[in-house]
Amino acid sequence: MIPRAWTIKALLKVSADYLKKKQIDNPRLTAEVLLAHQLESDRVNLYLNLDQPLTEKEVSGYRALIKRRLGREPLQYITGMQEFWSLDFIVDARALIPRPETELLVEHALRLLKPLAESENQEPKILDLGTGCGTLAVSLAKEVQNTQIWATDNSHGALELARLNAERNGVSDRIEFKKGDLWEPLMNLGIKFDIILSNPPYVASGEYNDLPPEVRDYEPRSALDGGDGGMYYIERILTKAPDYMKPKAWIMLEMSPDQTEKALGLVEKIEGYSDQARIRDYSRLYRIVMAQRA
Repeated sequence: MIPRAWTIKALLKVSADYLKKKQIDNPRLTAEVLLAHQLESDRVNLYLNLDQPLTEKEVSGYRALIKRRLGREPLQYITGMQEFWSLDFIVDARALIPRPETELLVEHALRLLKPLAESENQEPKILDLGTGCGTLAVSLAKEVQNTQIWATDNSHGALELARLNAERNGVSDRIEFKKGDLWEPLMNLGIKFDIILSNPPYVASGEYNDLPPEVRDYEPRSALDGGDGGMYYIERILTKAPDYMKPKAWIMLEMSPDQTEKALGLVEKIEGYSDQARIRDYSRLYRIVMAQRA
């Protein structure tokens, strides 16, 4: 596939063409990201050094990265990094790869949180339920200093990754990590939260095999499969959340657009809520359901 003794420019051209032929998404970008990763550089430097010849070792290492991507391994797992909220997060198969739409949870949490942080005598309390690699907890900790944040997950591996990301971004002293299934690690703490955020598993079990191979074959199923109709975890979270919320507190859940109406109907039936709303994502599809404690 890759000719011998090529420059960066030639190698990128050959690789991008080959990835396109194999129907890999964003072939040119993929080629650039993988070559920059192999050279321990960045994409800007690739373009500043297009005529640089590459060693046999560099080409061999790059070929191995291309082969992994052709096997449909996600680009982020190959490089081990993903940007979220303008922060760099370590990612691997222990947790889901952060998606851009999940930034909406951070955006709307900050809209609610900043007035609280400025006006209350006590620090607002935030819960990131099912933290994965820690994106929500870490991003909020970076944005608002005057907060207390708890982050839970049922996966030991995911919590290890979240702790690494908290350390990497300098907020590990402000996040309390707890292992357990949903509300279990919080049951005996007596904490009431101002804001609860969650991006729970919400893929319907019957649709799991139809997911792209990058998702289905590499990302952890436990963080994706939401049971029948994808509502299993959403229902469990919304049903118990009022027990852990202060008066006027908000909970925000990410979900599939076709689940938001069901979730709103569920909120109406649960005692303890006084208000609800749903929020569109950047594609104008409903993505987040919010509910306020009475």
